[in-house]
Amino acid sequence: KVLASFYVVLVILYGLTCTYSLLWMLRSSLKQYSFEELREQSNYSDIPDVKNDFAFILHLADQYDPLYSKRFSIFLSEVSENKLKQISLNNEWSLERLKSKLVRNPQDKMELHLFMLSGLPDDVFELTEIEVLTLELIPEVKLPPSLNQLSNLKELNIYHSSLTVEYPALHFLEDNLKILRLKSVDMGKIPRWVFYLKNLQELYLTGCYVPEPQNGFCNEGFQDLVNLKAIHLKNSLSRIPQVVTDQLPSLQKLSIDNEGRKLLVLTNLKKLLNLRILELISCDLERIPHSIFSLNYLREIDLKENNLRTVEEIISFQHLENLSCLKLWHNKISYIPVQIGTLANLEQLYLNHNNIKKIPPQLFLCIKLHHLDLSYNKLTSVPDEIQYLANLQYFAVTKNHIEELPDELFQCKKLQYLLLGHNSLMHLSPRVGELSSLVQLELKGNYLELLPAELEECNSLKRSCLIVEECLLKTLPLRVSEHVQICLDKV
Repeated sequence: KVLASFYVVLVILYGLTCTYSLLWMLRSSLKQYSFEELREQSNYSDIPDVKNDFAFILHLADQYDPLYSKRFSIFLSEVSENKLKQISLNNEWSLERLKSKLVRNPQDKMELHLFMLSGLPDDVFELTEIEVLTLELIPEVKLPPSLNQLSNLKELNIYHSSLTVEYPALHFLEDNLKILRLKSVDMGKIPRWVFYLKNLQELYLTGCYVPEPQNGFCNEGFQDLVNLKAIHLKNSLSRIPQVVTDQLPSLQKLSIDNEGRKLLVLTNLKKLLNLRILELISCDLERIPHSIFSLNYLREIDLKENNLRTVEEIISFQHLENLSCLKLWHNKISYIPVQIGTLANLEQLYLNHNNIKKIPPQLFLCIKLHHLDLSYNKLTSVPDEIQYLANLQYFAVTKNHIEELPDELFQCKKLQYLLLGHNSLMHLSPRVGELSSLVQLELKGNYLELLPAELEECNSLKRSCLIVEECLLKTLPLRVSEHVQICLDKV
């Protein structure tokens, strides 16, 4: 009777349990577990609803204690996931490790370059000495209000990264940022926050889509960048963006690297009346654009890596009274027109990497020249008239076919850099000793048999390099070798 009674009690309890479970299953759906109430009560608006087996588990937890299911739901939020990632990132990139990444860049500025991180470590904002912050291949970066601590930050480089800026940080960048570099490979639009940087002076855009105005009006433009002095565009453009020429009339430097694509429309250059420096690189230009000749304040023109074969238009440069630097390098120019002599104020001339066979004597009427580069051409001689360049400090004819140097060259007493490598020279005049200011002499790749002992008289040469074959050094007297501190070319 006791066993039977106990068995009946167990059956009744089992039946009640099954009945309760059946009623609960019929009354509550197990297909989905919703966090709608929790989303309304908390700041986690991105908690997703769950389904199927996971929903059933949360139902059981909710029946045991609703607090457990609420706590568990926090881990389903992306906000929470980002917090966990940030904690992990901060642990990995401590303040000491970040300090070890601080370097002084070639511009003598303290730079922090972060590469391929999951985010921006919080301790970055403790490094108040940062002047340049470079973020490369970081998928999502958010600049928080603590950016205000970087009081010395003047330059920001964003390479292949997505950046969002909170308002207090934007206010800080608006007042302090001077240089901004943006680089993208997917032709992304320029972020809106860029147009709020009213104190920005230099803007570098690589692979970024520059918006064009529609119906004469552009909601997003450069009109608010009132202090912008230089803009660099590296992209495949068919024409110079209208927003640049129309909304930046006070621009002083325009640099376009068109990556080999032909730049067709250049007439709107005339609007940039205050332009000082113009760089049109790899734009597939066959002639010098006529629109340049109306830019009276131009000091420097760079037409590197185009398809220039003749530069007859150079005579029109005489109207540019401020032009002091002309770069026609890396083209296909076959000769220098005699009109080059009309550029009386020219101080630097780059004609290297062309097909020039002869230097016209009229070139040496540009008596203010102190930098003349004619390397990598097809020259066979240097005219005697070079003596008129009394201010010449840098003269390069590397990689030509020059067999002999005129003695008049050694009358250029201010010459500091004389690059004569890879020519056909068989003799170096002892008059080289008259170049008392010479600090670098390149002779490697010629047919010289000995070096003149007069090199001892080049008192400044000991501070730099004599680039020559090692076997020729032995032709110098011992006293000369000891006097001239020679820096051998390791190439």
